[in-house]
Amino acid sequence: MQIIENKEFRAEIDEHGAQLTHLYNKKGGFDYIWNGKEWGKHAPVLFPAIGRSNKDEYILNGQTYSMPQHGFVADEDFTVSSHEPNILTLSLRANDRTKEMYPFDFELKITFTLLSTGLSLSFNVINHSSETMPFSLGSHPAFNVPINGIGKFDDYRVDFVGAQDSLNVYEIIKTPAPYRTGKQESLTNSNGSFLHLNYETFKPGLRIVTNSGIKSVRLFSPLTSHQIQLDITQFNNICLWTKEDEDCSFLCIEPFNGLPDVLGEPIDWKDKEGNLFLKPNSSQVYQYEMHLS
Repeated sequence: MQIIENKEFRAEIDEHGAQLTHLYNKKGGFDYIWNGKEWGKHAPVLFPAIGRSNKDEYILNGQTYSMPQHGFVADEDFTVSSHEPNILTLSLRANDRTKEMYPFDFELKITFTLLSTGLSLSFNVINHSSETMPFSLGSHPAFNVPINGIGKFDDYRVDFVGAQDSLNVYEIIKTPAPYRTGKQESLTNSNGSFLHLNYETFKPGLRIVTNSGIKSVRLFSPLTSHQIQLDITQFNNICLWTKEDEDCSFLCIEPFNGLPDVLGEPIDWKDKEGNLFLKPNSSQVYQYEMHLS
């Protein structure tokens, strides 16, 4: 476990999966990140896939590969590249295990930087291969709701800053794993750019908002001055999720570059909707910030 801190915050990051496990508000004496027993994760990294692939497989250059839900990096051990009091960089390089599922010589460097306003997460994706690399990238942090125990889950609101129209999401079908149908539907309990949290909203499963132009997502309640805002301009999609079958005290706010499969057969990743493509011997950085109070 690695620790970074400054005057305002303290973060704990597990090298296994490069997962943020705690993020403490030192003045308030509380943790923003979920650590309950109902869901055993905290903030997994999603790479090189988001969601579950049809038959847990995909196709590339005529060959079929296995791919677990959300990819495989959450099950890999990262190494510490650098560690300063408030900055940590963890890195993962392709290995024999990953190449059985994903035939690329990739490198993923994740930098956690504590600021006076919160936490910055930077994902540097590097393609050391000689061919273009398709991939998806996502971050899956689960935040305690209520924040600091103030109020209840349904006392909180989510504001999608920059959304110009009423909120829509991808329709989800569960088989029992969740897949997209390819259709869209209105986000229940929303009004304009605001969502009033309610467990019923999440009974169908994850809620991937399809509106373009969203600059940030703010979680707040009129009962408290504490709030969480994610600035996500470098991510194309944003997902909200909490467990469908239990009323748990957390909400995942997930920046996505990529999408789960539409239900059907395994997909050729050169054609998959939402995938990113990185040229040979090149890199790309994707970053977002958590503004915390």
